Amino acid sequence: MSMENPPPPALIRIPVRIVVLLVVLPIRMAWDALTAAARLLDRSLLRPAGRGLARLLHHTVTRPARWLYRWVLAPVGRGITRVLTGTGRGLAWVFTRVGRGLAWVLTGTGRGLAWVFTRVGHGLAWVFTGVGRGLAWVFTGVGRGLAWVLTGVGRGLAWFFTGLGRGLAVTGGWLWSGLSVAGPWLGKALFVRPWVGLWRFVIVPVARYGIAVPAVWLYRHVLAPLGTVSLFLLEKLLLVPVAALFRYVLVPLFRYGVALPAVWLDRHVLNPLGHGIRRVLVQAGRGLGWFLPRLGGGLAAVLAWSGRAVFVWPWVGLWRYVIVPVARYGFAVPATWLWRRVLVPVAREVRDALAICWRVAGFLSRAFGRALKWVAWNLVGRPVAWAWTQVVRPVGHWVRHNVWAPARRAAVEAGRAAGDALATARATVREARRDAWRALVAGARMTEPGEPQVARARTLGSTTNVPGAAPAPEISPRKWG
Repeated sequence: MSMENPPPPALIRIPVRIVVLLVVLPIRMAWDALTAAARLLDRSLLRPAGRGLARLLHHTVTRPARWLYRWVLAPVGRGITRVLTGTGRGLAWVFTRVGRGLAWVLTGTGRGLAWVFTRVGHGLAWVFTGVGRGLAWVFTGVGRGLAWVLTGVGRGLAWFFTGLGRGLAVTGGWLWSGLSVAGPWLGKALFVRPWVGLWRFVIVPVARYGIAVPAVWLYRHVLAPLGTVSLFLLEKLLLVPVAALFRYVLVPLFRYGVALPAVWLDRHVLNPLGHGIRRVLVQAGRGLGWFLPRLGGGLAAVLAWSGRAVFVWPWVGLWRYVIVPVARYGFAVPATWLWRRVLVPVAREVRDALAICWRVAGFLSRAFGRALKWVAWNLVGRPVAWAWTQVVRPVGHWVRHNVWAPARRAAVEAGRAAGDALATARATVREARRDAWRALVAGARMTEPGEPQVARARTLGSTTNVPGAAPAPEISPRKWG
């Protein structure tokens, strides 16, 4: 201990420690008793109850809350975040692509209309050309078909009449043998040559020069030139003007009157205007962001200086030059001397006395507890243990072996005897009822359905002990006859 804090004299230390011991000893004994009771209560009740409550809370609150957060709240939050983010991105993408989509749609529409009108012109030309060629082919086929038909008819008639003449010649050969030379010539002259001449000099020339040649000439010199002229006039008067109107009027009008001005307006007016407005807003925001903090800083500095001048500096002077000296030399220095010279030594001595007396009280409390334990064991525990081992346990064994076991066996035998007596009584009553019934009806004995009767065993007198056996009288061989 330093010289600034000298130790108190023994006249002060010893009475303080005695007083403190007298005060601390009951407190320590009560503390030890409460500690032992608390440990017993903790081991036997609070700790199992706490574990059970913790498990109950874990299974009823913590796990459902974790499950709810993991599988419901967190997915819902992530889903809402994704939905809002996707919605914002989708709106931005839609508003960005609308202009491009409109331009693409209008350009595609113009190109589609041009393609449609072009293909319609080509289709009409192909249709009229095919119609002319089909008509020529039809007339040519008709002429050739008529020639083929008439040729076939003439050949058929010739074959028919030739066969007819030959049949007549073969059939009437024996009658017309004299006319064998003149018959064929006459048949040909009458039936063949007129038709052959008709076919060769009338039908064929009429069909060739009256139908086929005029039809071919009509196709070559009238229908084909007429179809070509019609197709040429249709192409030059309708399709070409329509195509030229679409190509040189509608397409340029739409392209240079709608599409290019819209693209130029978007590229050179709307897009730069939007970028300019955005830049202006950005610059304005930056300027305001630069100006407002500085304006606020200046106003804050002015207000701070004014507030200090009005509210702080007078109080600072009062504190520094009035309150501090009065508090220091009027209260602090005397209080410091009192603290260092009086309170600290007394408090240190009381602290040391409390520590020493607490340990001494602990020794005394433990000794008192061991004494109480010894007294309780010798007064209560040892007599109870002796009575249990020397009196209660032997008496219990004797009662179990000599009273309870015979009583139980007697009760079992009595139960068995009562059961046998009841069975015998039931059999006697049954026999009496049968006898009474036979006496009333005067008939033969009727056996009731049941278990078959077993003949009772016979024994030689009473020398054997067969259960349920009736002893038979002993008959000597001398008494048989």
